[in-house]
Amino acid sequence: MGMTDDEVAIHDQLNALRVQVKSIEYSKVVLIGDIILDRYIHGYANNLNSNAPVPVLRETRREEDVGGAAHVARGLISMGVETHLFGVVGDDRAGISIFDSLEDEGVESSGIAIVEGITTTVKNRLLATRESLVSEEQLLLRWDIEGDEAIPSEAIKALFEEAKVHLDKATAVILSDYGQGVIVEEGVKTIIEAASQDNIPVIADPKLTGLHNTHGVDWVIFQANGLELMRRRLGVESGDDTAHLLIKNHDWKHLVVVCGAAGVTIYSADGSSVHAECTLTDLRQMIGLVDAAVVAIAIAISEKLGVSHTAQLVNAACECILAASSSDSFVLNRDDLVDRIGEMAWNLQVSKR
Repeated sequence: MGMTDDEVAIHDQLNALRVQVKSIEYSKVVLIGDIILDRYIHGYANNLNSNAPVPVLRETRREEDVGGAAHVARGLISMGVETHLFGVVGDDRAGISIFDSLEDEGVESSGIAIVEGITTTVKNRLLATRESLVSEEQLLLRWDIEGDEAIPSEAIKALFEEAKVHLDKATAVILSDYGQGVIVEEGVKTIIEAASQDNIPVIADPKLTGLHNTHGVDWVIFQANGLELMRRRLGVESGDDTAHLLIKNHDWKHLVVVCGAAGVTIYSADGSSVHAECTLTDLRQMIGLVDAAVVAIAIAISEKLGVSHTAQLVNAACECILAASSSDSFVLNRDDLVDRIGEMAWNLQVSKR
């Protein structure tokens, strides 16, 4: 049994994408957003606490990594994209650790402001398995360290003004909103207007409470549960109708919905939609999923891909993250993406023999 016409088209898209990703031309991204430190604490959970029905974690190791907008920056750098990151950290150990990590990986960090009196946000994740079992770790708990201090308006204004200076030759602008105070209406409005004047597409990864900061952007990304929540808020019958209503209300060009096992769907302002099916049968984790999708969209823009090809590229990027084990990095990189696209094309061809 051979491939259908649609399957042949997907197969050809994947092969073309593989070639393009292997030879990405120059691109430059201006990335503005909340910068976070991610801490992973690994161990064994063999017993329950005697005073409460909760597992006792025996720590075996811990790791620290950059998160939030800095995590997106790492993904862009690993794809060969010139990345200018703008954000804020506190004058504390976590902030220093972020600077050190970014410097080691070659991420331009001169746009990161160190603000006294601000607490750098730290997301702690406890991951564990049973010592007697051969199995993947599971997330037991996440707790966040964050302050209530507002970032001074002067610091935010200076950050966005500096970001505007770096728009020259940029292929995309990314707004990465984790609700920590960097993505504010006044600053976002100025950067969107400046990017629009230079015909630079803007990608937004917003908080659902911050959609007013995304008016007029080119690409917006949601997870499936976010779209469902908006469907309920708006009282709309279907997710498709919700997506198109959001696009109309906020003047977006495209809404990318990342659905995990259900793949990726891109809705466009002309009323059309494109879906790419997830090809994985074993989904291991979702940490870094949206960040990988944002990186893939930036690559699609720089390579001038159409919407259908973009959907396939974003889906392949998401599969790289979904297939990662707890011992892998949750950051998208070019070699993994190229391999994943090739495997998707091969599996499609083999399954139809």
